[in-house]
Amino acid sequence: MLKRIIFLLTLVLSLWIFYMKGIVPVVPISWLKQKQEFLVYLLETKVRTLDPAQADDLASARVLANIYEGLVRLRGGTEVEPCLATRWEVSRNGRRWTFYLRPNVTFHDGTPFNAAAVKFNVERLLNQQNRYTYAAFTYGMVQSVEVIDSLTIQFNLKYPYAPFLYNLAMPVAAPMVSPRAVQQYKEEFWKHPAGTGPFIFEQWKENNNEITLVTNSRYWGVKPSIPGVIFRTVPDPNMRIKLLLSRSAQISEGIPTQGLAVLKNKEFRVINTPGLDISYLGFYTNKGPFRDAALRRVARQACNPQELAERLFPGQTITARGPLPPGTLGYEQTFEPLPPEPEKARRELIAADYTPGLQIILLAYASTRPYNPAGGERLARALAEQLERAGFSCSIRVYPWDEFKKALFRQEGDAFIYGWTSDNGDPDNFLYTLFSSEQIACGLNTTRYRNPQVDTLLITAQQTTDSSLRAQIYRDVLQHIREDAPMVFLHHSLHTLVMADNVQGVIMRPQGIPYLGNVQIR
Repeated sequence: MLKRIIFLLTLVLSLWIFYMKGIVPVVPISWLKQKQEFLVYLLETKVRTLDPAQADDLASARVLANIYEGLVRLRGGTEVEPCLATRWEVSRNGRRWTFYLRPNVTFHDGTPFNAAAVKFNVERLLNQQNRYTYAAFTYGMVQSVEVIDSLTIQFNLKYPYAPFLYNLAMPVAAPMVSPRAVQQYKEEFWKHPAGTGPFIFEQWKENNNEITLVTNSRYWGVKPSIPGVIFRTVPDPNMRIKLLLSRSAQISEGIPTQGLAVLKNKEFRVINTPGLDISYLGFYTNKGPFRDAALRRVARQACNPQELAERLFPGQTITARGPLPPGTLGYEQTFEPLPPEPEKARRELIAADYTPGLQIILLAYASTRPYNPAGGERLARALAEQLERAGFSCSIRVYPWDEFKKALFRQEGDAFIYGWTSDNGDPDNFLYTLFSSEQIACGLNTTRYRNPQVDTLLITAQQTTDSSLRAQIYRDVLQHIREDAPMVFLHHSLHTLVMADNVQGVIMRPQGIPYLGNVQIR
């Protein structure tokens, strides 16, 4: 605190001297104080773009979520709540979705938010699906979008698709941008963002990787109590820790485990949010020894995900119960995982007419992943040890990430470690993606799992808008998957944020994206 006071006094004195010499005007003390009160958020990696249609990285999304808003948003976990739309209706056949928009909302450039703006945003992506990362995923099922009146918009879908609501809650692709700003700046729009959110873009210092947002005084909701936010990219975790300890920043992501202990002792708070992802050990169900479901169940019985987490990345992940992360619709219907019993697994291996020492090839990726902070090779070797207790003999092949994905598509080996990160948080984005036979050709169903009953259930769930009925359907899906054992579910990532003890009101969304509109600095 003393250093800050000395710094301010020195700065003010210097400015006064310059003023007396007629060099620069006096900068008001109120402005200096206001800049001191800005929230400083430390990012691990550089922001790539401020156009949500082009964003495919977390750093950009973390800034974008505080500039832009969508028709709906995720509340805390994965429950959808109103945002720029106050309510919505779905037709009986599930193909017509009508949204009623919030009145008296303006974009940051002063233009009105209305149904015409929504139509512009949707058609911008629909007409350029090859250009924008999530365009086809978000709006590919939309046949047309109609303006009913200035505050009513209607989506006409090609087929019933219940996850559509979750698509509209995505923090990238689905947010509403100012049509005038896009038309004015064209290809340079990503440098001149204009949304409806609680903060307005002010400056991007690309040389020192710093983005400044200021409070939106015309925000339709509760206005932020802080003057603004500075997002600063600091790749070195040790430097991020130093900046927190010196109170030069208030919030940081990406603090290693040992650093968390130091900061906790200095009264910093740590918040954790489960990620929308799953790490798994997959088996090729269409070839080799793991065509046999009994052998897959033996391998599952040998694996101990909790032991792996404690050994490889304590406190950095959540042990999975199944394919769905906590908070997801259907998670509560997930059955408790069977306890690991390697000795029993060995006996069952023999009972299934396999000889101990059964040779299998296990594929792994070389890099780390959010759901596997230890890296693919370390996880594969630890899993191999567990499998060998049950009578398997594992040979491990490790590839760089891109080569690994090609090897999976070629179906090299017998089993593999892999993972999936959801785009929208809907259970369909896990279960249909990973287990529908329709997803085999594109390579997303990596295990090549086929079950006609599961296929029927998944399509039925897509067409069911009643969430309680969908949850019941997914319980049946999970029961089949439990019996067929196409994969062993290992871990979910844990998004960790460290903040100063005087910072309150941060909302961490499950994608690992912070909402800072409610922040208070006490």
